[in-house]
Amino acid sequence: MTELLGVKIAMSPWVVFPLVVLAAAILAYFLNTILLRILRRAVQKTSTEIDDRIYRLLQQYLFPLLVVGGLLIIVDAVPLPPKVLRATYRLLALSGLLLAIFLLTKGALLVIRNMEAHYDPIRNIKGAIELATKIVFLAVGAMIVLDNLGISLTPILTTLGIGSLAVAIALQDTLGNLFAGLYIKADRPIEIGQYVRLESGEEGYVDAIGWRSTRIRMLPNNMVVVPNSKIVQSNITNYYLPDRELAVLVEVGVHYDSDLEKVERVTREVAKEVLQTVPGGVPHFEPFIRYHTFSDSSINFTVILRGREFVDNFLIRHEFIKRLHVRYQKEGIVIPFPIRTVYLKQESDGYHPEHNRGEESAKARSF
Repeated sequence: MTELLGVKIAMSPWVVFPLVVLAAAILAYFLNTILLRILRRAVQKTSTEIDDRIYRLLQQYLFPLLVVGGLLIIVDAVPLPPKVLRATYRLLALSGLLLAIFLLTKGALLVIRNMEAHYDPIRNIKGAIELATKIVFLAVGAMIVLDNLGISLTPILTTLGIGSLAVAIALQDTLGNLFAGLYIKADRPIEIGQYVRLESGEEGYVDAIGWRSTRIRMLPNNMVVVPNSKIVQSNITNYYLPDRELAVLVEVGVHYDSDLEKVERVTREVAKEVLQTVPGGVPHFEPFIRYHTFSDSSINFTVILRGREFVDNFLIRHEFIKRLHVRYQKEGIVIPFPIRTVYLKQESDGYHPEHNRGEESAKARSF
């Protein structure tokens, strides 16, 4: 005779056990149905997508978790031998832990992927974040399983702590570059294909962004390899942000006798022609000039043109200077040579500043 749930049954324990499993499955099925129905009603009231994904995840894993939980509750009622009962209980406990850890890992990944859809920095390093999440849950789950099996975690944690400290000290620079690489990928101050200039003077196209270093291909076709930590710590000029197009500034000076209105008109005509005919120019841009300095020998101004990207400014400047020089010659506009006036003071013999005041003579020469 054996007693199961208050009812005396004259059966073998090996016959009772399948009945207990069946009873736990039936109970879990009804409980699973009720809980999912309640959750479905709650989900239908919201417009977010994350709760729908979590609901679908629970549809897959809630039932087996409830079955294992039900068996853990009623398995003590099965008159199995003590060793078999302990082994069964431990097996059920491990199964429940593994299911719970797997469910929590899946849920955490769903939350992270939902955040990726709304935040660019997280989406840019989603692979690293998802991998770190899996490692954390795997490590925690392994410790819980080992503790459930009766294996002491103290020696393992001590060994891991000392080993991790030694590795962190040995790989300090490497880890610094690794986290700097994560920052670059998340914040994206630079991206592959962009033209950048570093604080140290190197400039070129970003060829690759790795976990340790960033490679920049310079215009002479040389490759500069910069550690990521240096990239993060230095000032960077990104010629592709906020837009590829950029102003091309050319400094010009004309003679003081020039008609400034004519100079402005002629210069704008040449600049407009250059932007419309030279590759890399922005045809619809209206170039303009700004006078800014009365220099020693000229009135200086800046011509503002516009190029499609940074490297286009070299050809635009080249063609503009050539064409402007020819046009100025035709229009009679003079670009003066630098002139400096030097005053020389000549003193006579016996000169004394108090008695011969006013007797000096000056000569002015221009160069």
